[in-house]
Amino acid sequence: MKIIGFNISGINAYKNPNFTNPSISTNIEFTNVEKEKLEILKDQDALKTTFKFSVTYKNNKEKESKNQGEVSFEGFLALALSKDESKEFTKAWKKKEVPERAVIPLYNFILRKCSVKALQIQEDLSLPSHMPIPQVKSMPNQNQH
Repeated sequence: MKIIGFNISGINAYKNPNFTNPSISTNIEFTNVEKEKLEILKDQDALKTTFKFSVTYKNNKEKESKNQGEVSFEGFLALALSKDESKEFTKAWKKKEVPERAVIPLYNFILRKCSVKALQIQEDLSLPSHMPIPQVKSMPNQNQH
């Protein structure tokens, strides 16, 4: 599997005027996987994997608190895969999952691309950042995106 393209299709950011005592969480969610037709790939398949990356701020003193702020990106990755990898990917997506061996490389790529952009927006909104840029080393349970 190779990542051959990346695009951000939407950015959303806001901060509650009464922002206090934030706890910060980062999330990546894969929202769709579909086949793409690319003439330049002769012996490989192409897949378009859409995602949402978000940094969410909640008031850590309130159990059921609403978000105090958020920076989020929607976008997609274009992937070049062998025929077998493509079958594995589409089979996993029928269960709304990404193949286990693809999760960490995709997460790390999205984190590298989006975290840097999020830092600037966080600074502009005076939201605390979560430096250093996080990186996934292992995934204990794939269903936690």
